[in-house]
Amino acid sequence: MVIQLDEIKILCVDDEKNVLRSLQRVFMDEDFEIFTADSGDKGLTIIEENPDIALIISDYRMPGMNGVDFLKKAYEKVPATIRIVLSGFADTAAVVGAVNEGKIYKFIPKPWQDDELLASIKEAIHVYFLRQKNEQLADSLMEANDELTRLNEILEEQVANQTQDLEFQINAMRFTQNVMDALPAAVLGLTPDGLIVMGNKMSEVILSDSARSLVGMTAKQALPEDLLKIISRVDEFGSDAQEVILNSKTFTVRGAQIPSDLGQEGIVLMLDRK
Repeated sequence: MVIQLDEIKILCVDDEKNVLRSLQRVFMDEDFEIFTADSGDKGLTIIEENPDIALIISDYRMPGMNGVDFLKKAYEKVPATIRIVLSGFADTAAVVGAVNEGKIYKFIPKPWQDDELLASIKEAIHVYFLRQKNEQLADSLMEANDELTRLNEILEEQVANQTQDLEFQINAMRFTQNVMDALPAAVLGLTPDGLIVMGNKMSEVILSDSARSLVGMTAKQALPEDLLKIISRVDEFGSDAQEVILNSKTFTVRGAQIPSDLGQEGIVLMLDRK
């Protein structure tokens, strides 16, 4: 991860101006933007004006508001900011006890070594960027989860609609088949290559010795020769009645071509006892 140091703002808070100047010297060769305040109240004012401050360094022992109390208030305003306490050795035990209370990342004893202080600051900045990156990833993950939830809801709605449409179509097909089965005449539907794809109950009674369905059979397999001749000439006589004798019984046959503009091609036949 690339850290843009020139975008980092650091706030130093100490009631001793010489300490603030010392801190500024530590960062003199760095690209940080440094803010200073000689009290907790002034530090809070700077935070309100610069909520994007990445790091706060505060002295512990200050008049009015000590460093831990100041950092607690700073946490309420800018919880993402890294907080560090500077303390004398005499204050160490008190600061250690207040680390969790003030949400303090680290405390550094006075007097400090500039190199060690700078190294600690850069480490803290790295932690700041890692936290920011984690928050961004968490936000992205939440957005992705929200989008996934939204897409799932859309998909569920589409599936429900398609299921409803499919159920309607199935019911319509069942109703159509029931209507066909209720007819007193035999009805057959054939594809252009002679495959029987539709037949009603009467067609089974008239054309099948075992009264079984003819659907799935070819016309040559299932139908007598005289009826095959009529099928071959449907385009000639159209809906005009033709006669055929089946099992010593005479039937009238009417046929029609299914036009291709309906999306399917084939022949419909109707046989009725004369």
